[in-house]
Amino acid sequence: MKRSIRYIVYVLTGLVGLAIVAVIVITVGGAVVLETTVPDYGGRDSIPQLGGQVTVIRDANAVPHIFADSPLDAYRALGYLHAQDRFFQMELARRIGTGRLSELVGATGLRIDRFMRTLGIGRLAEAAVINMAPATLETLDAYTEGVNAWLQSPHTGRPPELIFLGVTPEPWRAADSAIWGRLMALLLSGNWTDELLRAQLASRLDAQQIDDLWPGEPSDSPTTLASVAGLIRQIDFAGIERAIPDFLFQASASNQWVVDGNRSATGKPMLANDPHLGFMAPGMWYLARIVTPTFSGAGATLPGQPFFAVGHNSSLAWGFTTTHADTQDLFIERLNPDDPSQYLVPGGSLPFETRQEVISVRFRSEPEILTVRSTRHGPVISDLSVTAASVAPAGHVVALAFPALRPDDRTADALFGINRAKTRSELMTALALFHSPMQNLVYAFTNGDIGFVAPARVPIRRSGDGRTPVPGWSGNYDWEGFVPFAELPQRHNPSTGWIANANNRVVGKDYPHLITPDWPEGYRAQRITTLLDQTAKHDSDSFALMQGDIVSPAAQQLTPLLLRHLAPPVDPIARTAAALLADWDGAMARSQPQPLIFTAWLRSLGGQLYGDELGPMASRYGGIRPRVLQRMLNSRTQWCDDIDTPAIEDCTATVSTAFEKAIGELSERLGDAPAAWRWGELHVARFEHPVLRRIPVLRDLFAVAIPTSGGDFTISRGTPRSTRASPFTHVHGAGLRAIFDLSDLDSSRLMIATGQSGHVRSAFFADTTPGWRDGRYLVLKGDPAALRKETIGELTLVP
Repeated sequence: MKRSIRYIVYVLTGLVGLAIVAVIVITVGGAVVLETTVPDYGGRDSIPQLGGQVTVIRDANAVPHIFADSPLDAYRALGYLHAQDRFFQMELARRIGTGRLSELVGATGLRIDRFMRTLGIGRLAEAAVINMAPATLETLDAYTEGVNAWLQSPHTGRPPELIFLGVTPEPWRAADSAIWGRLMALLLSGNWTDELLRAQLASRLDAQQIDDLWPGEPSDSPTTLASVAGLIRQIDFAGIERAIPDFLFQASASNQWVVDGNRSATGKPMLANDPHLGFMAPGMWYLARIVTPTFSGAGATLPGQPFFAVGHNSSLAWGFTTTHADTQDLFIERLNPDDPSQYLVPGGSLPFETRQEVISVRFRSEPEILTVRSTRHGPVISDLSVTAASVAPAGHVVALAFPALRPDDRTADALFGINRAKTRSELMTALALFHSPMQNLVYAFTNGDIGFVAPARVPIRRSGDGRTPVPGWSGNYDWEGFVPFAELPQRHNPSTGWIANANNRVVGKDYPHLITPDWPEGYRAQRITTLLDQTAKHDSDSFALMQGDIVSPAAQQLTPLLLRHLAPPVDPIARTAAALLADWDGAMARSQPQPLIFTAWLRSLGGQLYGDELGPMASRYGGIRPRVLQRMLNSRTQWCDDIDTPAIEDCTATVSTAFEKAIGELSERLGDAPAAWRWGELHVARFEHPVLRRIPVLRDLFAVAIPTSGGDFTISRGTPRSTRASPFTHVHGAGLRAIFDLSDLDSSRLMIATGQSGHVRSAFFADTTPGWRDGRYLVLKGDPAALRKETIGELTLVP
């Protein structure tokens, strides 16, 4: 017996020892892979198609300065450099866009793959390449040659993520670059997800209550919702929503402004832009500079694309914000009762266009077969749900109409044209091809011209306001074409000497076309306007201070309103917190307690005001919207009552309860001295790796985190996460800041939130993050001799 026990102990000891050895081997092996795959920025390599030698000099932050004899050679070099620094990011984007993520990560990728295959994003990218202008395609081909030269080079290795996943990448194609445009169109055109939410709420709220939650400008009519309310209540829109990738529900925003020479200290225009998107590491943006005899430029690129998305050439600087236009509609299609392979249209019926998509799934022996149906309006998205029969009522399906799903989209040609434009006429010609997503572009030329254009294919609806799903069989809500380019919002050389936009309304109520019924609130635009007016002559320093501004007009407006409804707190901690708010200027500084108290109060108040009415859909509606809050407290006070209790609560009771709850939760986390609380303790910008964040130990090890100022309605955007576990984490803001001085474009300022490299062990993975937080910038200038004095590596590329 003792011998048996001893034997078992020996065996168990041996197994434990083997397990420890295995862990050590894996850990050491992983560490070796991470350390040995960090790219070397010096040396010599070849791109076979080059017409001449290209010199790439990396500055102190690893930003490449590309010196080439021709633009095509420069684009070849840029493709090589994007692959060197960000190939896993590029690989992930093309797999997401083509619906091939499951080949990489297994069944967890099926939700995204089904969605992308249904929309046909990969097929549309192929069509975009076929329809491209020759000059655009030539540029894309040159860029592709550079990417593939890096993939095939004996001097480079696969990104560590692909090594760990055991994947050898396929050659890059021009269509892989074209995918980016469609993905950005999806990311920046999210009104249809609000349509889904409003449709779901139709089963819980009446039309007036829905209008309260979206108090649009101009005033909204509930007619569309009422006309199909019975049918909408039968459709499981929540089932459709569950089949949509999470990243399509994130917010998008941006700031931009431009002044002419009369309002600048240099006598030439100045332009500022900072796009806001969800945070990740590496970030979306990649800085670069190109110098050739016929084309020079600098700015922010998107790895996978050869063009500057935000930047300048030798004559022009430009930037973008999102219009938040309503360019997507959900159509409820009725099946032909005599033939379910057809759907009804005015005057008869049409057969569905169908195709089969074969989705390979890693770790499964059999692929998934997806049947995709499309109507005259667009793809049938109710088929996305694995329980398709329950999503739509018997005899109906739901289709998505969206201009970005047209095969003749020419936005890539527009981007090429913007990059090369030297005159306003050339810029307008390019923008006429900018089809999707709708964006607000501000521009400035060295000759002194400034302006604003909002280009896109904006649908002209026969009727309806685009806010809710509509019947597709009647033809009453069909699109009758798109707003002509000449009738899209435009402004050139205004008498005021400046133009500003922060996703606020871009047209007046007398504008003849519907852009959207739901404009974002204009607090950031209000603050930008105030700061522009405070300085007679602006320069790069004043623009930088504006981009870093943390005063919240929303907080200045809402705090007095909330305090008026607050009953005198009995608890001494709550009394102290209320006194702090009463003496606050609305600055969302990370060193102060008031932003934390204010944000926690708003978050708690949202649950008190509409959490009972919205139920499980409250989290999808998101945080407090100031215009909605003011409406509920001032005129629609029915929302203050908790419908789950027999008593009838007034707004004072609801606001006070929310305050007490918020202060109680903060006290539990930070102690009983509100004056010692700090916004930056909990408001921490967090940038996570798209794959490693799903692994518990590695998620925190490789995340980039830094305390920040700002809030949801400050110019320096600091949108917190709206989740219970970490409600104040900063997850959305300016991943890029740019300031262009048209008197000296080489001295323009740029900054990205995380570094140039996508390699987690690179010194340049997050080296720019402290400077980004603290309002510092990079300047991309200098000839080769000057750059060599501080370079971290020089690469020579030869044919």
